[in-house]
Amino acid sequence: MRAGMQGSQGGMTLVEVLVALVILGVGLLGAAAFQLNALKYTDSARMTSQASFIAYDMMDRIRANAAADYTIAPPVSGNPDVTRDQDLFDFNANIVSSLGATATGSVTVNQQVYTITITWDDSRAANAADSRRSFVLSSRAAIDPVVIP
Repeated sequence: MRAGMQGSQGGMTLVEVLVALVILGVGLLGAAAFQLNALKYTDSARMTSQASFIAYDMMDRIRANAAADYTIAPPVSGNPDVTRDQDLFDFNANIVSSLGATATGSVTVNQQVYTITITWDDSRAANAADSRRSFVLSSRAAIDPVVIP
């Protein structure tokens, strides 16, 4: 080595490498947290979409069989001979298979306006122990009869 080069640095020090690794680690942890939140909210959106599909399917079934009473409790087994019973069984089975065992659904009617309510546990996205979400669909299932004076 030359006499004038003794005090110059030839590479990076260990402290510089450690600082760079800490900065990289913090950045990777932030990216991982961001990804986990995205997965939680994607799952929540999927459940809301599923509830929407199930509610609109049930509303179509109610319109197709408008004379039946869909406000009764769903049967425990399907009955292909009675359309209403099969529709309610399918409604309940779709809710449980898509939204979990604790999910529930109900159908109410008031002056020919049907309201379908589906409720499920969304505690994963809400970061809470008991966070229930609901999807509510209201629609008229029949056309009012024409009254001629």
